[in-house]
Amino acid sequence: MLEFIQLLKQRYQAVLAQLGNETVKANYQQRIDQLILAEAFIRKGQLIDASPEPLLHVAVVGPTQAGKSSLANVLLKSSVAGISPLAGYTIHPQGFCNGVSIADCNGLQRYFGRFQQLQQTQLSKDRYDCYSLTENTTNSELLPRGVLWDTPDFDSIDSATYREGVIRAVALADMVILVVSKEKYADQSVWDIMVALEELHQPTIICLNKLVEGSESVIINSLKEKWRQARTDEFPEVVSLYYQKPGGLPVWPESKQQLLNQLAKKVRLEKHARFEQELLKRHWQTWLEPVFAEHQALNDWHELIDVMIKQAMDSYQRDYLNHPHHYETFQLAIAELLNLLEVPGLARILAGTRKVLTWPVRQVMKLGRKGLHIPDSSYEIALLNQIAEHALIQLADRLLDKADQNQQGQWWRQINTMLRNQRQDVLQDFSQAAKKYHLSFQQDVESAAHRLHYKLQEQPMVLNSLRATRATADATVIAITFYMGGIGLHDLVIAPAMLTVTSLLAESAVGGYMQKVEAELKQKQFNAVKQALFIENLRKKLVQLPEQLSMATHFNISPDQLHAAELQLTEKRNGLRLL
Repeated sequence: MLEFIQLLKQRYQAVLAQLGNETVKANYQQRIDQLILAEAFIRKGQLIDASPEPLLHVAVVGPTQAGKSSLANVLLKSSVAGISPLAGYTIHPQGFCNGVSIADCNGLQRYFGRFQQLQQTQLSKDRYDCYSLTENTTNSELLPRGVLWDTPDFDSIDSATYREGVIRAVALADMVILVVSKEKYADQSVWDIMVALEELHQPTIICLNKLVEGSESVIINSLKEKWRQARTDEFPEVVSLYYQKPGGLPVWPESKQQLLNQLAKKVRLEKHARFEQELLKRHWQTWLEPVFAEHQALNDWHELIDVMIKQAMDSYQRDYLNHPHHYETFQLAIAELLNLLEVPGLARILAGTRKVLTWPVRQVMKLGRKGLHIPDSSYEIALLNQIAEHALIQLADRLLDKADQNQQGQWWRQINTMLRNQRQDVLQDFSQAAKKYHLSFQQDVESAAHRLHYKLQEQPMVLNSLRATRATADATVIAITFYMGGIGLHDLVIAPAMLTVTSLLAESAVGGYMQKVEAELKQKQFNAVKQALFIENLRKKLVQLPEQLSMATHFNISPDQLHAAELQLTEKRNGLRLL
């Protein structure tokens, strides 16, 4: 699941960089933040699973100049957290070990991923993809054993540049300390972040900072109302902080000395896997909205292709297989049949011809130029090429219609561009495949001729009658001439002698059987053309076009990738299915 969430986040970031619509950009940025949070929360689960005794992490969060770093120093009973009156002074997650050493913090580098761990003094405003970890030598009793994280603000002008660090630090936390001042507690940014954090189920306290005596009751009542509007869980305990002069640091109340240690007992790491899946399921449909839209466009594209293939096959059947003058394949079977007959006066010629003439592809190829003229003179091949070209023209028109009528207009326009650019190559490949099909299908033609020959042998009167006719001899000569490349296929089909032989057979005792053989040959031919040319060749190439779409403007997450990720949504971390 982690890999899929990372992939989805990367695709959002790539597409976002190309967007012009500000509303869509804002929605996409919000989803990117949610995906970063989900990714970090999944990594937190891996950190828990990998640690026999996971460390406790506490995050101090809040808006700019709320006093987060000052409070961190108070809780740590030290001055390790840098403070400044300037807004946005802290721009990196800074962890402070309390009661543990840095060596105890195994796995943090893996958790933070691409973020580099540096010493606190090495942190630079020129780099945001880093964090620090510092040991606190005072071992404050105000904090449970673990790591306290001082986080950057989330509402300053520059916060967008280091937002990911804030999210990663907060997702790592088992407990959250929200620090707000009387000037900042009502800011929308505060409650936006608190809404997002509710899904992590972190025990929380609110520190109301920079107070003067007697002002907190009104603010606390307002805080309760804000919390009720933003979240569904219980309103947390509020700690009122007053400044101590002349040092200017807030004072942690004596009555709250054990508050954070007591809060730590509410942490439920064993429930993390369930919380993780709940988070993913809650946002899944929204995150995948553009992916679903692309999949719908992909399905529509496949339907267009299938409709195109059906129309092409209808044209092929109408203009070739069922056309009384254009259907030439069965005439080839008749020509082969004549070669199988012992026609008086032609036996010697036929005997020599059969040594070199046979229809299987491997034999045709041995003939060199002889026989290779068959596809070149075929009306069928010319018609198939025309049908393919017409189909692509119609498909391009439908793509333009889709681009104008569909929300995925950009997707359809790019498919149309690729089809236009690759059209000639597609048609050339189709033409080559058509010739290959035509040669290979001659095995079926030969088989049909043999079936007719066997049937004729059962009817000696019909066989002798055919042998005795001058038309049969003439037609055999024409057939042999055709095989040797002397005439074209169209000449063979319309030759009077060939027509006469066909009529004699049709009107004889084997006429019904001949019609059956012809019908079966047509069906085989229909199936062969559909499979070899329109499905395995043309359809395959068209279906692959969306795979070439730029990942800078499209998500290009396949249905198989999505299906594999969705299966993980219904599984526990140990592989058991959730009911």
